Amino acid sequence: MRLFILIILSLLSVLSIAQQTGNKPQFDWATATVYFLITDRFCNGDTSNDINYGRIVDYGSEQLNAATFHGGDFQGLLRKAQEGYFKDMGVNVVWMTDVYEQIHGWMSGSGSVNDFPHYGYHGYYPLDYTQIDKNYGTVEEFRALVDTLHSQGIRVMLGANLNDPGYPTLLDAIQLEFADTGLTEKEAAQHVREWSYDDFYENRLNWNGWYGRGWIRMPDEQWDENNPLEATLYGMPDFKDESNDIEDIPEFLHRKWEKEGNTNEKWTNPSAIKLRTNRDCSPIEYIIAWIASWVEEFGIDGFRCDIVENVHLNRWKELYQACDSALNRWRKNNVGKPGADWKDKFYMTGDFENASIDYKPEYANAGFSSLVNCRFPKNGNLDTIVYIWQAYADSLANHTNWHPFNYLNNSYHRDTDMNNIINCATSLLLAPGIAQIFYGDESGRKLSDARLNVDSNQAFRSDMNWSKIDSVSLMHFQKLGKIRQENPSIGKGRQVTLDQHTCVRIYMDNLILIAVKPDFVAGIPTGGYIENGEKVVDLYSGNEGIVHNGKAFLPPSDSNVVILRQIK
Repeated sequence: MRLFILIILSLLSVLSIAQQTGNKPQFDWATATVYFLITDRFCNGDTSNDINYGRIVDYGSEQLNAATFHGGDFQGLLRKAQEGYFKDMGVNVVWMTDVYEQIHGWMSGSGSVNDFPHYGYHGYYPLDYTQIDKNYGTVEEFRALVDTLHSQGIRVMLGANLNDPGYPTLLDAIQLEFADTGLTEKEAAQHVREWSYDDFYENRLNWNGWYGRGWIRMPDEQWDENNPLEATLYGMPDFKDESNDIEDIPEFLHRKWEKEGNTNEKWTNPSAIKLRTNRDCSPIEYIIAWIASWVEEFGIDGFRCDIVENVHLNRWKELYQACDSALNRWRKNNVGKPGADWKDKFYMTGDFENASIDYKPEYANAGFSSLVNCRFPKNGNLDTIVYIWQAYADSLANHTNWHPFNYLNNSYHRDTDMNNIINCATSLLLAPGIAQIFYGDESGRKLSDARLNVDSNQAFRSDMNWSKIDSVSLMHFQKLGKIRQENPSIGKGRQVTLDQHTCVRIYMDNLILIAVKPDFVAGIPTGGYIENGEKVVDLYSGNEGIVHNGKAFLPPSDSNVVILRQIK
């Protein structure tokens, strides 16, 4: 009997390995390759939707246009997905910025300096959580995009912000009738450098049906500056997520929906229509329901949550639970659709200032599987990266429900040495945990003239450089991305460090050896993990070699990395 049980266990083990390491490795969020893009800046597939809501997109110079809408949309994204752009890089998660309808008007760029008009092109200034912003496209275009990505085995992430709505602007105040500006719509759309947001909300915002004090706190209210959970950020309206008081939906939204009638059906999320009525809800419960409705309608697979330390943990947990339930409903209601048979739970990560890979049990309990790793090395130093990888692999091994979420650049930080992007990409795409590529990292996208503004961060949200792709860099990302996708040990394997430049990764029956700055003359140490006389292949160059005296010898290549796998 004991022998029979051992045989059965052995067979089950083999089956498990086959499922994990066959021609199509099983998706695992902990090993994902994420492509993060700003929809408005990625690809313009439909120029007819470039101007909406009375916005101005061209103020006469690249500096002034730093934060206007530039035309990127779902149709452009769909085209690139259909061309295989993401698949060719081994990407299995596309994270796009928030699609919700944004404030219509502009906020002063760089705060009090106001040197350019700042619109919500990036998705961080929500106005109406129940509709898609017309600049991005329609509901059906978004559905086609998500379904296409799902059909390619690619999960879809959006952003979720429980901290703040968008600013009240002059144009919104006129269109939604919540403040007397003394301007026409045309005048309100023009950038006025002397305009003061502080003066506007103190002296002109008359709260006529805008978010009431029960919903938000403003900079003129008193708060404890040592308590980020109940404080405004950059003068933004701050949702009072600590409140359990029952509130009605703000009047300006009811006015907006009534005025639009059925004219906005093409952009309205069908699953959110039922959520446009007053209920016995606190403000944040409305927001959570509105956000979760996008999961229920489209099968969104995960969220990146904004400034998580500024929102109470119980609210993030409520969001996670609402979204995980919504994803299960979408799967049950869409049997036969791509992605409906997936079993993984809803995924949440978030931005936490200066977070690293440290395990945060309180956030794991709230539904997070990671926090974005702000401390991933950005210099491409291959003399130290193997030891950093070791720490990441050890962290993964110690926490089954937590993993690193690594990146080089994102929408807030571009401090990577772009002159050394090849080695930086090697550091990232061979790192344990998630690897997040920011659009243009792979293509040599340059900074725009927005670098000359006070808020120079806008410069690294430039338009994707489709006409000037760095083919060498792109090929490097593509090679590493595909190798990463086909070898789960890279993202999730146990690491054994052999020396300063060499390590082995092992996950189930998938064993690879990684050598950076390889010495082809002296040979690449194998540490006994590949036996003498065995043949090996470098997955990067395609060159084959043999192990002799504990070292692998291969024909030299121009690459600064070798990824060895035994030829079986």
